[in-house]
Parts: sequence; structure tokens; C-alpha cells
Amino acid sequence: MKQEITGHTAFYCLLGSPVAHSISPQMYNYSFHSLDIDARYLAFDVQPEKLPAVVDGLRAMGVKGFNLTMPHKRTMVPLCDRLSPAAEICGAVNTVINENGILTGHTTDGIGYILAARDAGYEVRRKKMVQLGAGGAGASALVQAALDGARQIDLFNAHPRPELLRIVSELQRRTHCDVRFHLLSDSAALKKALEEADLLVNTTPVGMAPQYLGQCLIPDESWLRPDLIVSDMIYEPRETRLLQMAKHRGCRTFNGLYMLLFQGTAAFKIWTGREMPVEELKKRYFDR
Repeated sequence: MKQEITGHTAFYCLLGSPVAHSISPQMYNYSFHSLDIDARYLAFDVQPEKLPAVVDGLRAMGVKGFNLTMPHKRTMVPLCDRLSPAAEICGAVNTVINENGILTGHTTDGIGYILAARDAGYEVRRKKMVQLGAGGAGASALVQAALDGARQIDLFNAHPRPELLRIVSELQRRTHCDVRFHLLSDSAALKKALEEADLLVNTTPVGMAPQYLGQCLIPDESWLRPDLIVSDMIYEPRETRLLQMAKHRGCRTFNGLYMLLFQGTAAFKIWTGREMPVEELKKRYFDR
């Protein structure tokens, strides 16, 4: 028998545009039911100009928490009363907890990547990492890896965006991680960085279906050492050209599929203090 909605039922939601494709309602509602938590989660399509009014309404109604997806992650920042260190450095929020009218913003995209790496058997702590791109979730992964103790991150991006350079500067100042910025066009620097790296992560759309299918930012598989761990935030296709090349070289690999799951588990923990039923969710919504 399904749980009935009562006057005590807690309310959580997703704000974005579009949101109809999101599997977040299924994930969260299944978890609430599985753990016997009296709560519900809905998705709302909210246009950018309406976000401040919607957030004021959620605060006033005592909604326990909510997620933000595009295009609201950056515009949510000034609407929060407090920010987690990662959200402050990133300048983006995808998870908010409402505690007695005080809204605290978090970014869990980076936590999602770190947990997905850990689930695949890899740690970033004390490791040297090469990251391709740093837009959106990529910036969050960069920040979280530095906060979680990565020793060095060589970041390669197409352009030296002021916001990205600010993040790099903040990480240099606030963490013990040596974060180095390079232009993606600097192939000599990329090749050298890969010679010393423990982990490579692609956070760009290069390799994604259908527009970039079959493309890869690494020009030759000889650049990938067999002991290098190679990851790609892309999950469609499940195995990009980068991952195919890496497997051929004998590298261990993982894609971005479970990052979606684990950024949700991080938000769930922030809201409830409980762990999502990860293995059940994998089978039900991801391993198909």
C-alpha cells in the first residue's frame, strides 16, 4: 500500500526549464517510500524571471528543500542566505536546504563525480588529475576534487574565461591542491600532463551523441598509459571514443552514468541525513 499524503508530509521539488525529462521525481519518491520517509518530490518548469518569486514562496511555505537545474544554478546563488564552500567557489547551486527559513545552497554535481569514481574503485585524494573542460558540472567536479584532497589538477579549457580563472585562483588560495590552467590547444602541455597523471576526466560534450559522436580530444591513444584511469562524464553513448581508446590501451575506465545518481544521493543526505538505496536505484533506473 502506498503512503498516504497527510498534513505532516514533507515537500521537496526540482526547479528548472525544461524538467519533464528528469528522473529525479522517480529517484527521490522511490527512496522516500523505500525508507518510510513521509515526503514527496515534484518537478516544476520555472522560467528564469519567475525564480525569485518561486523561491520566496517555497521559503514562506516551509518547503524542506529543492534542487535547481538549468538555467537556474547561477541565479540561485544570491537568493541563498548561506553557501557551502563548494557552492561559493563554483558560483553555482543545485541543492538548497531550508532550515527554519534559512536557505543554504550546495552544489552536489562535483560530489556526484567523486562518489561515482569511488563507486568504480578510484579515489582522487593525493592523486594527479587531468581535466578537460570546466563548464557546469565540470566546474563543480574541479572544485570538489581540489576540496577532497587531489594533489594536482591540470585543467585544459578552450578559453581562459574570467569566471574559470577566478575559480582556479580561489582553489589555489583555499586548498592545498596545485591547480594549473592550460589552453586546450596546447597539445604539448596536455601530452606532458598525461604522462604524469593518475586520472583523466573529460567534462566537455566532445564524444556525446549525436552531435559529437566519435570525436575525441585526445589525438592519439599512445598518449594514454595503461595505468591511467580514464573517465568521461558523458553517458550517451555509454562508451565514448575516449573510453574506447583507453580500453584498447588497457586503461581502467568509467562513464558519467552514475554521476547523475550520486549527485542525487548527496542532496538526499543533505536533506534527510539518510542514505539513498543506491543499489536498488541502479537496478531500477540506470542499469538498463
